[in-house]
Amino acid sequence: MCTARSQNEPPIRVALVQPSLAKYRIPVFRELASRSGIDLKVYYGERASLGNVAPEGFEAEYAVLRDPKILGQQFLFHGAQWSHATPKSCDVLVINWTPRYINQWAALLRAKWNGIPTVLWGHGFSKKDRWWWRMARTAVARLGTCLLFYDADTAESFQAEGWDPKQLFVAGNSIDHRSIEQARASWLETPERLQEFRKDNQLDQGPVILYVSRLLPQNRLDLLLAATAKLSEQIQGLRTVIIGNGDEERGRLEALTQEYGISGQTRFLNGIYNEEDLAPWFLSADVFCYPENIGLSILHAYWYGVPLVTSDRRQCQNPEIVVFQDQVNGLAYEHGNVDSLAGALRKLLEDTRLKKLMSKAARETVESNYTVKRMVDGIEAAIRYASGRG
Repeated sequence: MCTARSQNEPPIRVALVQPSLAKYRIPVFRELASRSGIDLKVYYGERASLGNVAPEGFEAEYAVLRDPKILGQQFLFHGAQWSHATPKSCDVLVINWTPRYINQWAALLRAKWNGIPTVLWGHGFSKKDRWWWRMARTAVARLGTCLLFYDADTAESFQAEGWDPKQLFVAGNSIDHRSIEQARASWLETPERLQEFRKDNQLDQGPVILYVSRLLPQNRLDLLLAATAKLSEQIQGLRTVIIGNGDEERGRLEALTQEYGISGQTRFLNGIYNEEDLAPWFLSADVFCYPENIGLSILHAYWYGVPLVTSDRRQCQNPEIVVFQDQVNGLAYEHGNVDSLAGALRKLLEDTRLKKLMSKAARETVESNYTVKRMVDGIEAAIRYASGRG
């Protein structure tokens, strides 16, 4: 449990080092900076896959992040991990936990030498784990004061391996749902506008399958298109809408729609980042389909109350998959099986009662457990524990 320091105690100076300052992290850092007794400063680098945005409501400073290749493998070098492992800079150092940082060992040893407690924040696993990589990650973890996970399942697995539960904390990934709620309410309060949107975009002729995320090969949208081809023969007026950027993958997928003869049933749109513009697509969808590799998108769909269909192989997913409950707020299909995917989609598209139940469960899941406040509670608890161990 988080306990605030007394008014006579100085705030805990926290140096939080991140590979980038991504938009979805802004509300998290803003909330953490607002907590009593926390003096936060974020040091961030830059990654091509995660564009930086301006800090809002907290102090931040750019620090160069390098990504050298060694023996054909991509590694990271973030000098901020080393330079801020000193009493002059902070009382607690929070850094990304992965052996991919070649300077992380030195930074953690320097922090220990200087009496600076450290919070290692990361997945705690890799989708393509190797025994030697697990050993390296565990060795790094032993140098930290405590571990902060994205999901409770991984934290429990570490506890089962003998880690002290007092050292294990969870900050379930979340997104800032305020803009979603505002946009959702705006459209639902004007049903005639939403009806006109559906008509203009030919979404009123049958059920709608939606995908919103980057277009990446590992997300297996080819399976979704193959399933759409099967379903279009059985369900009149079916539409599959794919929203996201990725020109190379989009070209491949559009060629598949031609091959399957479903160009008329499939629509591609570039990424939409304004929630007011994105909301009617979610509110017009019957099901959200992300064949593999789902992450924060599950939270986005659930705040709109759209149930999910995704693979039953958890190893191919990201930590946010813990939000998914098969047969409760969505359906899992047999990994890689197009017939199984089509069957799961058809079940939700044709069973109105089941869809309503799962839609309600999806909203309840995120409302109760996956808010920014709950996430920051976990981060703050780890920081306060580490501070007490310094």
